[in-house]
Amino acid sequence: MDLFQLTTTTEATNSQDEAEVAALREENRRLRKVCQALMERVEGDGSAEGAPYAAFERSVLLAEQVRERTDTLHRTLDELGQVNTRLLAAKAEAEAANLSKTKFLAAVSHDLLQPLNAARLFASALETHSLPENSQKLVGHIGRSLKDVEGLIGTLVDISRLDAGVLRADKSPFAVSTLLDTLAEEYRQVAGVRGLALHYVPSSMMIESDLALLARVIRNFLSNAVRYTEHGRVLLGCRRRPHGLEIMVGDTGPGIPEQQREAIFLEFRRVNQSHSANSRGLGLGLAIVDRISSMLEQPVSLASRPGVGALFSITVPYAAVPSSVLPTRYTSPSSEIDDPLQGCIVWVIDDDLAIIEGMQALLSSWGCRVRAAATVSALEAASDGERPAVLLVDYHLGEHRETGIDLAARLQRRYPGLAAVVITANHEAEIKRATREAGMHCLLKPLKPLRLRMLLGSLLHKH
Repeated sequence: MDLFQLTTTTEATNSQDEAEVAALREENRRLRKVCQALMERVEGDGSAEGAPYAAFERSVLLAEQVRERTDTLHRTLDELGQVNTRLLAAKAEAEAANLSKTKFLAAVSHDLLQPLNAARLFASALETHSLPENSQKLVGHIGRSLKDVEGLIGTLVDISRLDAGVLRADKSPFAVSTLLDTLAEEYRQVAGVRGLALHYVPSSMMIESDLALLARVIRNFLSNAVRYTEHGRVLLGCRRRPHGLEIMVGDTGPGIPEQQREAIFLEFRRVNQSHSANSRGLGLGLAIVDRISSMLEQPVSLASRPGVGALFSITVPYAAVPSSVLPTRYTSPSSEIDDPLQGCIVWVIDDDLAIIEGMQALLSSWGCRVRAAATVSALEAASDGERPAVLLVDYHLGEHRETGIDLAARLQRRYPGLAAVVITANHEAEIKRATREAGMHCLLKPLKPLRLRMLLGSLLHKH
């Protein structure tokens, strides 16, 4: 290419570039006008509160604050989740520890109640013997001391079971007389020691409750009445109400001031009394009453006048049981001739030698012919073919052995008509229910001799 051609090409290219630059400049001017117009339109469209642009800035600021607070909330929720996890772990650990404590107390209470039960059996057997007056007093002191220990252990075990939530009600229909007759006889003796009279108004009504737990409530009422009454009497009776039978315990004691009536149902609270002789105890009795009442859904009430006395009561629903199934009521015989226990053959099965010896001593003092051993084979070997009328068997017969209920059922098949009583230190509702469903009776340790005698009398009276 020559110089002329090169020059011509260069000029043409320059002209083209200049045209493109001019076009770009024009487009830029147009876009600036559009942008300027838009800005003028936005800013010129404002209100008295401020321009939309300012509102936009505030919105952006608020959005940023929301984001920051949302982030903070998420962090807080994460921390809360971690805390809840730790709380759940701590709760599970506490529940495991509580269950372990309950099992420990149950085991300890069983081990403590075994020798205590034997001691009470021996003491009760001694009371039936003709002893010198001084010796008789000593035996009475021993019996009352053992009863105090029994009450203390029972209270501590009950409160621990209530705290752990393992104590459950086992409601069933029964005649109120089966409970109150025994308590009246027992506390008539206790009141007599303190120079008090106990007036008992019996009832034949059928009620529905947990017999053992209800007995615990009434015992606390009676114990407090005897403890805080210096002169006069204690009343035990019932009153029919539209929605249930009101079981009442009244006294002629100092009464309870109105400002203390709620506090006495709290743990470790007692009525302030000047006489220290009556201030024994942990102050847990009425607290247990309140908890048992709530568990049974059977209300407790209190009426009192300072200087006149107090009246505690619990209202129990009637049982829907026809009159044809009312139990035969047993009363203490007026003479040995009328006593069904005289000459009655009673079998006792227990793996504790002290219990066996104690039961032999007590039942023999009542005129029973007792055969006691740890196994059925040993019993039958010593029975000389005699047919038993009543079987008393411990529920726990050692590891790898059948329960007392199973053993009793096996003997009832072998000896039709045999009455069976299962004795246990385990207060679980399942055991009481299983015993009842098997058509047997259940007594709790420490065994109360009077309760046992009245039950035996009732069973033998039916036969």
